[in-house]
Amino acid sequence: MKRDKAAPYVGVDVGGTKILAALVDSSGAVLGRERCPTPRGGAPKEVLEAVLTLIEDLATASGLETTALKAVGLAVPGIVDPVKGRVVCTPNMNLSGLEVVSRMEKRLGTPVVLGNDVNLGTLGEKWLGAARTAQSVVGIFVGTGIGGGVILDGRVVEGARGAAGEIGHIVMQVGGPRCGCGNRGCLEALASRTAIERDIRQALDAGEKSILTRLADDGDLAVIRSRMLKKALRRRDPLVTRVLRTAGVYLGHACLTVRHLLDPETIVLGGGVMEACGDFLMPIVSDIVASDSLPGAKRGGQVLLSALGDDAVALGAVALAQQHVPPARRKPAPRRKAKR
Repeated sequence: MKRDKAAPYVGVDVGGTKILAALVDSSGAVLGRERCPTPRGGAPKEVLEAVLTLIEDLATASGLETTALKAVGLAVPGIVDPVKGRVVCTPNMNLSGLEVVSRMEKRLGTPVVLGNDVNLGTLGEKWLGAARTAQSVVGIFVGTGIGGGVILDGRVVEGARGAAGEIGHIVMQVGGPRCGCGNRGCLEALASRTAIERDIRQALDAGEKSILTRLADDGDLAVIRSRMLKKALRRRDPLVTRVLRTAGVYLGHACLTVRHLLDPETIVLGGGVMEACGDFLMPIVSDIVASDSLPGAKRGGQVLLSALGDDAVALGAVALAQQHVPPARRKPAPRRKAKR
């Protein structure tokens, strides 16, 4: 494998169902990837151990020691304190309260920086993806939960409490379903993969039929992966089509809310559900945004599907790592004395 002479970075995307680590050079080229399942219901130390092992496996597969890495960027779903290197709150997984940066640096022997996953996914799209020409971007990533990231004037907005951009927790239905954050009626409780799974299971329990029972291993629908939803859509499964259409309507109105609040140049929709089912969901979202009755003073405000897909968050984590540990600048070549 060809590698840039400069030391590479590793970007890690810790998701609700999988952890992805990517080896990336300073230009953003992905040199290698490793992934593993996220330990379900595991203790914080168990999740952290899975992250560390994955980074070590990626380095080994690339012929590197972890100490040879320029830096590691770690993306976690939830509220983080990047200064203290601590995870404050992760509603959909067990990492809350863990001081991850100091533990990782001690084991890996290289600098580690920490950020919110969708802030970094949005940063990745700004760096190399669908929003690379925009100065104001809002990212909405739909997966196990729904996260949001905001970039204004080229900078990530973190907010007074480090909790800006949590669009998954805007209330879309007062008194609606309980969300993982503890509130009711959040966008995440209505349109995330977790919400989609819940609604499908409730319909199945009520006697509706779905091709999902044949697509699942041994009929086990404990976890309904995005790729299963995609297959069911392709076969025009009525239940999956109805549930996803409802989720798309909520996402469309969330985009409309973002437009009215921040009026960004670009809204990027990403995450596992959008990557798998974007062909179905994007027209629903686009029609709702296009029906906006409140005019702007000029054209703009496009809604786009992520261009980086599964790599968006990991690449954004590398972009963050570069901000804190930039590539070493080459020293200028010494001037040769002119011959007399």
